[in-house]
Amino acid sequence: MNFLKMFSASMLAWIVGIVGIFVFAIGSLVSSLLNMNMGEVGIKEESVLYINIGEPITDAPSSSPLSGFDPMSMSVTESLSLLKVLTAIEQAATDDNIKGICIYADGVAYISPATIEELRNALNRFKKSGKFIVAYDYNYSQTDYYLASVADKIILNPEGSLDWYGCATSLMFYKGAFDKLGIGVEIFRPTACKYKSAVEPFFLTKMSDANRKQNQEMVDSIWQSLCEDVAASRNISVETLKNYAANLAVSFPEEALKAGMIDAVEQEDYLFALYDNYGVKRNENGLFNTTTLAEYVSSINTSHLSTSVGNSKSLEFETSPIVAIIYAEGQIFDGNEYEDGSVYGSRLAKELRDARLNDAIKSVVVRVNSPGGSAIASELAWREMTLLQQVKPVVISMGEMAASGGYYISAPADYIFSDKTTLTGSIGVFGMIPNIKNLLTYRLGITIDNTYTSPAALTPSPFQPVTDIQRKNLNKSVDKVYETFTQHVAEGRNLDINDVLNIAEGRVWSGTMAKEIGLVDAIGGFNEAVGKAIELADISSNYKICEYVAPLTPFEEYLNSMSFAYTKSLGLDYNIYGDEMRDIISEIPMVFTYSGIQTRVVGDLKIEF
Repeated sequence: MNFLKMFSASMLAWIVGIVGIFVFAIGSLVSSLLNMNMGEVGIKEESVLYINIGEPITDAPSSSPLSGFDPMSMSVTESLSLLKVLTAIEQAATDDNIKGICIYADGVAYISPATIEELRNALNRFKKSGKFIVAYDYNYSQTDYYLASVADKIILNPEGSLDWYGCATSLMFYKGAFDKLGIGVEIFRPTACKYKSAVEPFFLTKMSDANRKQNQEMVDSIWQSLCEDVAASRNISVETLKNYAANLAVSFPEEALKAGMIDAVEQEDYLFALYDNYGVKRNENGLFNTTTLAEYVSSINTSHLSTSVGNSKSLEFETSPIVAIIYAEGQIFDGNEYEDGSVYGSRLAKELRDARLNDAIKSVVVRVNSPGGSAIASELAWREMTLLQQVKPVVISMGEMAASGGYYISAPADYIFSDKTTLTGSIGVFGMIPNIKNLLTYRLGITIDNTYTSPAALTPSPFQPVTDIQRKNLNKSVDKVYETFTQHVAEGRNLDINDVLNIAEGRVWSGTMAKEIGLVDAIGGFNEAVGKAIELADISSNYKICEYVAPLTPFEEYLNSMSFAYTKSLGLDYNIYGDEMRDIISEIPMVFTYSGIQTRVVGDLKIEF
């Protein structure tokens, strides 16, 4: 009896404890969400906008309030999508409250080179407003410095350093380890696809000659682009910059200052003297008003209150013409799911179809940031891209990479933009099956036996060697996919098939190189792509821009509703669609709004790109 009492009491305490932890976690999460709306609405006068690339910037937005939730700190970090950031910088140029920008390169968040390039271009456009840009850091990484080089003044801490060393690639090869473990790998790759190097680590111990060639040309192209941009901003020749890197000649503050890479070696308070010189007024406490990029994005963005859906039904009563933005970010998989950082072929195809059938949508921008993946998933999306392009303008904006399947789905578009540092092309195909039979048999003592109606009934498996008939059939499959891929590119890009075959072979190109060989139409970023979509649709005013975003789960809807209710209690008046007009680089007026609609667009073995 005493045992039962003690057991019941223990169970009750355990249940109460679990419930208490759950309630605390939910309370902390809700509190974090509400705190994101608790700050003062609007930006103070005489503010300096601080851009810290330690703040993560993603290609595709996330509608989920849980996307930035850190369970360790029980806090939520607001997600910054690239389009919102670019829009914020454009608005800052005409915002009387923003007196200038400070690039404060602090933090460890990964931001792709292509994103840094677009951010840098946006800052270059901002400078045309006549407002100042300064940069400060304790230690400039090469990426930090590339961004900071756009500034009017670059300051480095006296005890800091500057990385300027060039570009390199490093690959890890597994063949030696596989040999020791008794693991074999069967590779299926068309003979023509000698540059399709994703499989090389599994059967080679170093780069093939073809892979070394493409990697060397790739890093040379990207390094040339970086040096040209810095040279233009700092009035230093490209060759001089390359010599500095080759000799590590500007690592220390005094060296960097003498070489003209920076403008001052000073402590952080030197920034305040600069602000005074630029005419920024101090507040009543004798300090300067500052705002972070996240805060500024929030101050101009009304998207977090719009309904997030998996299609454009929310636009059915919209009378203004719509430019839709659809995201294909991540590895391409078969299926119909939503998942941040992944593209599912059926889901992407449905969203493209939805955009085609919605009369309110007049043109479409597809932001592609994908290394490729499933061949059949890419084909599904390609088909819908082709049908969409036949009735509405389609513009591709390539991010960090649009390779293999990422290029496959891009080929039908009317116009393709890429950044200079984008990795694209990789028009090729491969298949790979590991063979762990020897590992199982000789290392672990596991054997496998079969019965079958014919040898062909044994499907390719990691547990037994590929048979001759299977190998022949799989090689036919990859050859067929490669033929289809190259034909799609030839048709989509209006190129002769022989020209496509000469630049295909699975070879990866930088955006700069891809422009030269006709795989992309122009070097440009997200803004330029949206501007082109507006131009092609022949809509010059009263249009709206709408991103496709994933639908929320019921729990996420609940959290969003609580945040919304709190915001409404502050008396804020948000509209789903904004009406602010602004210019992009092509001087086409745009209205940025972020309304419910998003998706994610690399593979399993089946056939892979």
